[in-house]
Amino acid sequence: MAQRVCIIGGGVIGLATAYALVRDGFEVTVVEARQSLGSETSFANGGQLSYRYVAPLADAGVPLQAIGWMLRGDSPLKLRPRLDPAQWRWMASFLAACRTSVNRENAAHLLRLALFSQSTLKRWREDDGLVGFNWRRNGKLVTFRNAASFDHARQVLADPQQQQVLSATECAQLDPALTDAPFVGAIYTPDEEVGDCHGFCQQLAARLKASGRCEFRLGQAVTGIRHNVGAVAAIELGDETLPVEQLVIAAGHRSPSLALPGLRLPLYPLKGYSLTVPIGSEHRAPDVSITDYDRKIVYARIGEQLRVAAMVDIVGFDPAVDPERLALIKRQARDTFPDAGNYDAAVEWAGMRPATPTGVPLLGATAYRNLWLNLGHGALGFTLACGSGQLLSELIGQQRTSIDLHGFNPRAA
Repeated sequence: MAQRVCIIGGGVIGLATAYALVRDGFEVTVVEARQSLGSETSFANGGQLSYRYVAPLADAGVPLQAIGWMLRGDSPLKLRPRLDPAQWRWMASFLAACRTSVNRENAAHLLRLALFSQSTLKRWREDDGLVGFNWRRNGKLVTFRNAASFDHARQVLADPQQQQVLSATECAQLDPALTDAPFVGAIYTPDEEVGDCHGFCQQLAARLKASGRCEFRLGQAVTGIRHNVGAVAAIELGDETLPVEQLVIAAGHRSPSLALPGLRLPLYPLKGYSLTVPIGSEHRAPDVSITDYDRKIVYARIGEQLRVAAMVDIVGFDPAVDPERLALIKRQARDTFPDAGNYDAAVEWAGMRPATPTGVPLLGATAYRNLWLNLGHGALGFTLACGSGQLLSELIGQQRTSIDLHGFNPRAA
């Protein structure tokens, strides 16, 4: 009889893990506190599957740059210090990781996982016919408003064989929507992708339900984890106790509340915002995905909508939508692409990205022999979900993992 794996969390990470496990022959139970799947951080994220742009936020020069940002009214970063030891511990660890050598090492780990995730999604799409989430290989432009930053970027390409340096004229030739855009040039990566993360979650859920090997427990918050010597035994769902054979924590920024003795989860939520802008026949939205390097805003066309996403707010566990932050994003998007869509009808959203100080997720075994983590993907959850889920399935199945997991070990966090 197949082992049953219980997964706490029904976002893109939890669902991708469930899908990988079911493909590999496991029985799965997904426990989600909300009544619907993929409805928090996975709901309206940036939409870019950005496999080659995975460098962590923590890097040399970032603390000084962040101070400059916070002195501006249009800063992409907002910090609200709180009387919260978790926030201060996270920020201290983040500052310790702001070194060039640490950034390069962690970026290499993330790139290894990202490229494996890309190949995993390709296999699921082609072998399983997984469709229905507006996936496209549309390429990505990292655009620059400042000549100095553009010159620096062209000298330090992450992957010179896969990336091209384009002038402003060449950008407009690639995508006419950039004809009047205020960019001096860009780095182009042709094989980057885009998709609807929430739609992807719904497609995975439909496949899991159809498999007959996955049970969903929706609207049930985990209130505790029972454990004995070196293993977890059950999860508590209010008055109900659910025994577990193998347990995966994939509950995003809420996961630290489930921590057990000796289990350290260095996560903190980085709030981001998005606009989902309807595109009509009269509009001219960019087809290629765009990251506006200087303003830290991403644009991704998802079907007949333009997703505009930005901001890193370190403000505690507050999921509320900040009208001023969204107004700033809308103003800057209109300024850059005034004809891209109906901004007045944009759907506004805020989500809490679960981030580690280093930017590297916690993926793998813990000190409890049947407890596993799949956490802390930050802004790269959609990008890294398929690879992370597949690797965790391999670990639980005691197989040799498809890539080296050095750097992701939760026990070293």
